Amino acid sequence: MGGRRSPGRAAFVSTSPPPAWTKPSCACHQCPGPAERRSSSLGATLPRRPLRCSPLRRCPRAMTPRCPLGPRLLRVLLLCLPLPPPPRAHRFSAPNTTFNHLALAPGRGTLYVGAVNRLFQLSPELRLQAVAVTGPVFDSPDCVPFRDPADCPQARLTDNTNQLLLVSGRARELVACGQARQGVCEKRGLEDVAQVLYQAEDPGDGQFVAANAPGVATVGLVVAAPGRDLLLVARGLAGKLSGGVPPLTVRQLAGPQPFSSEGLGRLVVGDFSDYNNSYVAAFADARSAYFVFRRRGARAQAEYRSYVARVCLGDANLYSYVEVPLACRGQGLIQAASLTPGALLAAFAAGPGGARPALCAFPLAELDSSMERARRLCYTAGGRGPSGLEEATVEYGVTSRCVALPPDSPESYPCGDEHTPSPIAGRQPLEARPVLQLEQPISAVAGLQTDGHTIAFLGDTQGQLHKVFLNGSQGQVYHSQQVGPPGSAISPDLLVDSSGHHLYVLTAQQVDRVPVAACPQFPDCAGCLQARDPLCGWCVLQGRCTPKGQCGRAAQANQWLWSYEDGHCPHVQSLLPAHRPRQEQGQVTLSVPWLPTLAMDEYFHCAFGDYDSLAHVEGPHVACVTPPEDQLPLNPPGTDHVTLPLALMFEDVAVATTNFSFYDCSAVQALEAAAPCRACVGSLWRCHWCSQSNRCVYGEHCPEGEDTIYSVQEVDIQVRGPGACPRVEGLAGPLLVPVGWESRLALRVRNLQHFGFRPSMAQRELPVPIYVTRDKGQRLDNAHTLHVTLYDCAVDHPDCSRCQAANGSLGCVWCSHGQPACRYGPLCPPGAVELLCPTPSIDTVEPLTGPPEGGLALTIQGSNLGRDFAEVQDAVKVAGRPCSPEPSLYRTSARIVCVTAPAPNGTTGPIQVAIKNRPPGISTQHFTYQDPILLSLSPQWGPQAGGTQLTIHGQHLQTGGDISAFVGEQPCPIQEPVCPESIVCHTMSQASPGEAVVRVVFGHAQRTLPASSFQYTANPQLVAAEPSVSFRGGGRLIRVRGTGLDVVQQPLLSVWLEATAEVQARGAQPPDPSPRRSCGAPAAAPQACIPLEGGLLQCSTVCSVNSSSLLVCHSPAVPDGVHPRRVFFALDNVHVDFASASGGQDFLYQPNPRLAPLSREEPARPYRVKPGNVLDVEGQGLNLGISKEEVRVHIGDGECLVKTLTLTHLYCEPPPRAPQPTNGSGTLPQFVVQMGNVRLALGPVQYETEPALSPFPVEAQVGLGMGAAVLIAAVLLLSLMYRHKSKQALRDYQKVLVQLENLEIGVGDQCRKEFTDLMTEMTDLSSDLEASGIPFLDYHTYAERVFFPGHGSCPLQPTLEGPGEEARRVPVRQGLTQLSNLLNSKLFLLTVRAVRLIRTLEGQPGFSQRDRCHVASLLSLALHGKLEYLTDILRTLLSDLAAHYVHRNPKLMLRRTETMAEKLLTDWLSACLYAFLTEVAGEPLYLLLRAIQYQVDKGPVDAVTGKAKRTLNDSRLLREDVDFRPLTLMVLVGPGAGGAAGSSATQRVPARVLDTDTITQVKEKVLDQVYKGTPFSQRPSVHVLDLEWRSGLAGHLTLSDEDLTSVTQNRWKRLNTLQHYKVPDGATVRLIPRLHNGRAVSQSLAQSCPLGENVPMLEDGEEGGVRLWHLVKATEEPEEAKERRGSLRERDRERARAKAIPEIYLTRLLSMKGTLQKFVDDTFQAILSVNRPVPIAVKYLFDLLDELAGKHGIEDPETLHIWKTNSLLLRFWVNALKKPQLIFDVRVSDNVDAVLAVIAQTFIDSCTVSEHKVGRDSPVNKLLYAREIPRYKQMVERYYSDIRQSSAVSYQEMNSALAELSGNYASAPHCLEALQELYKHIHRYYDQIISALEEDPVAQKMQLACRLQQVAALVENKVTDL
Repeated sequence: MGGRRSPGRAAFVSTSPPPAWTKPSCACHQCPGPAERRSSSLGATLPRRPLRCSPLRRCPRAMTPRCPLGPRLLRVLLLCLPLPPPPRAHRFSAPNTTFNHLALAPGRGTLYVGAVNRLFQLSPELRLQAVAVTGPVFDSPDCVPFRDPADCPQARLTDNTNQLLLVSGRARELVACGQARQGVCEKRGLEDVAQVLYQAEDPGDGQFVAANAPGVATVGLVVAAPGRDLLLVARGLAGKLSGGVPPLTVRQLAGPQPFSSEGLGRLVVGDFSDYNNSYVAAFADARSAYFVFRRRGARAQAEYRSYVARVCLGDANLYSYVEVPLACRGQGLIQAASLTPGALLAAFAAGPGGARPALCAFPLAELDSSMERARRLCYTAGGRGPSGLEEATVEYGVTSRCVALPPDSPESYPCGDEHTPSPIAGRQPLEARPVLQLEQPISAVAGLQTDGHTIAFLGDTQGQLHKVFLNGSQGQVYHSQQVGPPGSAISPDLLVDSSGHHLYVLTAQQVDRVPVAACPQFPDCAGCLQARDPLCGWCVLQGRCTPKGQCGRAAQANQWLWSYEDGHCPHVQSLLPAHRPRQEQGQVTLSVPWLPTLAMDEYFHCAFGDYDSLAHVEGPHVACVTPPEDQLPLNPPGTDHVTLPLALMFEDVAVATTNFSFYDCSAVQALEAAAPCRACVGSLWRCHWCSQSNRCVYGEHCPEGEDTIYSVQEVDIQVRGPGACPRVEGLAGPLLVPVGWESRLALRVRNLQHFGFRPSMAQRELPVPIYVTRDKGQRLDNAHTLHVTLYDCAVDHPDCSRCQAANGSLGCVWCSHGQPACRYGPLCPPGAVELLCPTPSIDTVEPLTGPPEGGLALTIQGSNLGRDFAEVQDAVKVAGRPCSPEPSLYRTSARIVCVTAPAPNGTTGPIQVAIKNRPPGISTQHFTYQDPILLSLSPQWGPQAGGTQLTIHGQHLQTGGDISAFVGEQPCPIQEPVCPESIVCHTMSQASPGEAVVRVVFGHAQRTLPASSFQYTANPQLVAAEPSVSFRGGGRLIRVRGTGLDVVQQPLLSVWLEATAEVQARGAQPPDPSPRRSCGAPAAAPQACIPLEGGLLQCSTVCSVNSSSLLVCHSPAVPDGVHPRRVFFALDNVHVDFASASGGQDFLYQPNPRLAPLSREEPARPYRVKPGNVLDVEGQGLNLGISKEEVRVHIGDGECLVKTLTLTHLYCEPPPRAPQPTNGSGTLPQFVVQMGNVRLALGPVQYETEPALSPFPVEAQVGLGMGAAVLIAAVLLLSLMYRHKSKQALRDYQKVLVQLENLEIGVGDQCRKEFTDLMTEMTDLSSDLEASGIPFLDYHTYAERVFFPGHGSCPLQPTLEGPGEEARRVPVRQGLTQLSNLLNSKLFLLTVRAVRLIRTLEGQPGFSQRDRCHVASLLSLALHGKLEYLTDILRTLLSDLAAHYVHRNPKLMLRRTETMAEKLLTDWLSACLYAFLTEVAGEPLYLLLRAIQYQVDKGPVDAVTGKAKRTLNDSRLLREDVDFRPLTLMVLVGPGAGGAAGSSATQRVPARVLDTDTITQVKEKVLDQVYKGTPFSQRPSVHVLDLEWRSGLAGHLTLSDEDLTSVTQNRWKRLNTLQHYKVPDGATVRLIPRLHNGRAVSQSLAQSCPLGENVPMLEDGEEGGVRLWHLVKATEEPEEAKERRGSLRERDRERARAKAIPEIYLTRLLSMKGTLQKFVDDTFQAILSVNRPVPIAVKYLFDLLDELAGKHGIEDPETLHIWKTNSLLLRFWVNALKKPQLIFDVRVSDNVDAVLAVIAQTFIDSCTVSEHKVGRDSPVNKLLYAREIPRYKQMVERYYSDIRQSSAVSYQEMNSALAELSGNYASAPHCLEALQELYKHIHRYYDQIISALEEDPVAQKMQLACRLQQVAALVENKVTDL
């Protein structure tokens, strides 16, 4: 059985890629240099970019010895070679060996192969490391293991097949079991499989483990138990000796008899052969082990079924065994299985109906649920389900049966026990549908879950491996490969390595290592995604196919593309332009959708072949600059372009590629010499033809003046394409031409105008050079430059007058032949020359009106208006009056400007021009003389800075064309146009205020406004502007205060912005320097934004003038991407910066708010609103630029009233009824939030209507009908009675339904409403706290209350001196001082031996627990000045206390306060944490207290029973409906009282109360409001004041709880309330001193030591037999009602109804809890958070407890958790939560105290380590916070963990902190009184203490007993032995 190593034997074949050469003799494997690199994907060189070397790129073997070729050539050859194929899967095989099993060592990766007669040890790469021989052996399955062959005559040489192969990780052992020797097992070393660690020499039958037949399967698991590993083995029935071996056993791996099942669990089977289990697989998760098998039901059931069994991992007795059948619909029996997180994957054989083999997935939760159901039914219901059928039983023929244990038994015994039934088998199969069907039977299944995806690996019986992606309920085979030899089944041992990267596949002949994902074999994105491998995706920025975990930015969008999502490979969708001319370097824009986003310091670049260009990315558009011409390769011969690969690169990775062409227009025309123009403009490129220079150019580069024929690619241009080229189309004349004779040829040509034959532009005179040529261009020289002047009579002579006025030497005449024109004389026929010109033609006249004074310049334009000025000098008349032309303004024949003569007003007529010898020309327009009149002026005043828009009203103001206005001596520029009835101008600045005359000048006529003048006023002044912040959307209301604001006509609020060009182009239009308006139209609003010089943008809004002192403006909207530079007010010409107006506060723009849709999951889905519900809208930055009063929320045409606005929440109350939708918003109203100009639509809203009462059930109606039909015939009276009672029951039933429905709707709504109101109240409270602060107790008061909690408010009173005691004061003080010194001796308090003061006191029988606590607190006060010394003492006491409890029960330490050490710890923590309370935890605790008080006071509170409507404590819950109404009383507060301190007049302070409040309750609420910022101890008592109601009719009425008006009935007296006195809302009241015997009771605020708190009336008071009640009576049934009750059954029904209905009111607890939840969370977070530095005392204490646990060997984390909880959280913080009056100077009512008790109990439950279980019978208080307690538990655990991980506190640091604390609290309260009280206890046990000190040697040495006697002598005047 020995083994030997043979790693180098040729018998074992391990194939894998050869290793890389370490010392190559050539450089071909190196990365190419920068100049020689080429990208295989682009096919072009890429200089100046790093390129990765492929790890597969190695030197060929033939090249290894030497390099005959040059290095450069070798690199090129290597780059040209194709990439090698992906490496083959590693493989291991052994000749003539059959493999059986496979095992993997976790963490190591070593693989173990169990084979027939062999065990192999392989490396992760399947290289052989060791081999062991296990057979053949002499053996027989019919014999037990033997030593002497004679004991088994039938023994033969038998192959030893490996049946079980497992790894024990803890023991580092390999468990191998073969079929030989009845399946005994042996242990081998993991390091060397040939090393045998254990082998049974003489195994007993308890050590027979595996099946002794090779065809019978054995499966097993090694599971970790506390302190050891256990072996779980399941096997089938094999051979006659295996009948007594149970099918499932638990075996030990260590101990004297390894593999024995002695004392451990066995699956006891009555007759194994009846069941014949055939096991398929075994696996385990964190809690359970699972076994999958096939078996018969029993002997009577021959049909086999598939099963899965489960046992708890910690169950060594198999009490927890449960099995259930498995069924894959339509399939056969289970063949293989695997466990993945969340599911059991199982392969099933083909079904009987022709179904193919299939894979089914059983969710693990459903599997466990099915098993739990079977276990529960067998534990508690006898195995029978609700239908009565048997659904669970005890199987395998054992005597146990299903029982009926208590209902909580499954929870109490989750893994069973001796008394629970076992083994349990469920009858109901767990069924699943096939997720995948294959052609071949499946023999192996393995699962892998990665990145949230489940992958199944299936091996079939033909050696094929299938990779399956389980996507939901479907499976998809994405890859299949042949692994084993064809026909060889894959073994069930299909293993995934620990890294999840490789899969080990076992067949009978070989082991293969197959990659789980073959991502690298896909070279490009398309191949990667088309492979549909769910483990692979395209890593865009790495340019390779990778698993998601290897792509560094896979979590970001478009970084890792997955084929199962809508992923698209990055590609160049379009190019703009698609190509460029090579001569021009320009920009090209690539459209690349789904481009990943880069970090700030990263960038893309474009590669045009070898040329790199930085890329500019904007969304999907990428802009790159093309290479310059000298960087481009030459065009290939015979082509007009070169095409380069264009790649968008990230570093050296090509993200997207395409081709880009560079064309050469000059090369285009060379391709077609016969038709260069056609070739140029008809090509694919944007080339144009220059017809005169015969050149093909790109762009529009033809010389100026030369015709351009554009490319056919151009659009919207007529002259384009080959059809526009000048060309010869053919001969038009004879085709035969004789030689030697000059002939004329006629050609058919087209488009010759582009070839220079078109006449040039019309030109009057053109100098032309003259020269003589011969032949082709041979030119004779000119002696000097010869020119002639060509002229054209038609140019500049459009009419007859101008033609005849031309220079006579030109010979131009007006020719009427054909089209009349001016021509050269010889060119006009003789009869067509016109000597006389036509009649003058008048086209336009301006202006058409003028003043009667004349003097107006009139412009007449037309034709034939005279040949010279002499002809028109006296030829013009206007309205019959002469008009004198101006010679300088005359234009021949075209224009006359004349000055009008005076004429009467109203004269009108045409303009007439009469040239001699010709008829006059008369205009169609008439000119009118009119008198302009000025009537009024608006406005009549304006600022002296000017800028006022002045409107002058009048008649005929549109007179003449030269109009100007003046205000005083200053011009007033007129804004066009001038209208007949108004003139608008803008005033200029004036030196000083005053009046100015307004006048208008019309040409030479002037008009003055006679009635009024314009008043220049002082410039407006701004003194305040608020608010100073707005959203960028603008529209916020800004109120501006100042003086003289009403003189400004159009005030503006403007902002200057630094804007980009894009923003300017998008958001602004260029300003019109003279904006025109139309007469009669309203003035146009100013533009919102206009660009200014210097790249600035000005945005403005118009303000409205509210009064002379108030402007109301809206903040201007500011576009995104701009920076505000200046915000100012433009008050006409007065500009005031906002900061100057607001007192130095700059105006701030905040980002626009963002609101989440109401329906987050489906924004388009209507949001359902219940009437009266408060809507909570979440968002970001909601109150940064607006207040809640300015927000408008609309639901359709109704308004949702905004209640609260915070940074992230908006609460609003919708209309009670569903509003109507606004126009165009659909059928449902839209929820719209308007914040200034920002309008946010959050979706439609649908109101929920009250559901109609459900009708009486149909079944009941039928039953009633049938019963009634029978009973009517029998007994009519009984029928009538039954009908009456049915109606009564129906009414009761409907009433209950209505109550339940209303409560269910109301709880959520009330919670939201209350929370909104509470948040508003807390906001007001926070502002109050900023002024008054939190009323913390001073440290002395705090220390006294914490140290002496049960001793009243003044625990230490100075001893009153009696007569003659004054002389004793000095020696007593000296004695107490000596006692203080003695206490500071540690040996006195804690000597080394057991003799100690503390132990002596604690050991006295009469020294009670109260005395211990009192003395400990006295010591704390006495040693308060030396806290470091007190800490040292405490450390010693805690060490002794730990030693005491360790030997008993360590978990009980610090549980109570029974010893002085525990009380000292409490006092020490209280002193050390006072600063933490005041700085950190106090504020949230105080806010919680105030929130509770506010909520309790909002509802009625019964003053007698103490029960309240709003509470968290169900014992304090008022379970009745009490009608109440809130009132607001106006309290008269005199000077100096409460909040009116410092004021001299009486103030009216509002106070909120309820009309159901008693008078005492009203007084308490009034005092809370009046003395809102005053500590409680400084307020007057409620019992020394009376409440006086001041009414106009009743005068002054003093109200009290009881008086003569109190109502008494049947010995019940009701306390008086405001409702009783009929006090109305808004009534005026006052607190007055209470009179006692005619004298006022003293109102001293706070005594030095009050005698105690006033106890409220909480119990039923009885006065002379009269019982008091307030809201409800303690017993609601009076005697008279009892006498009137009917039958006994009716009384029972009434009692049941009265008991059941009040439980409904428990929902009030939920409402209260939801309202306070935020404040509870904040308080717990402040206590348990380590965001701030943990108090050094807490860290020191926890480190001390850790040290004590280590010292005493306590390793249980639960014990340490309990110590820390008991010492800090339960000892200090629970006390602070339950009794806030220990910290704050406040009044805590009983109801608030009851609520705090529930919260404190929740905190206690959160600190425990036991699981928080709640059930139906749990207290209501525990049910309230059942969901939150697990979260709080996690906070506690995290708190402890964070403190443990923080840096340790040194002894010096702690002492330094304690010394500082001692200094801060140096004057300890009542130190001498504490010493005196302490001495009383010493005196009480004086003799015992003296004896203890005298017996101790160390104390004797220090004379401690003597020193104590001296103290006694001084304090008591006692005679001692001194």
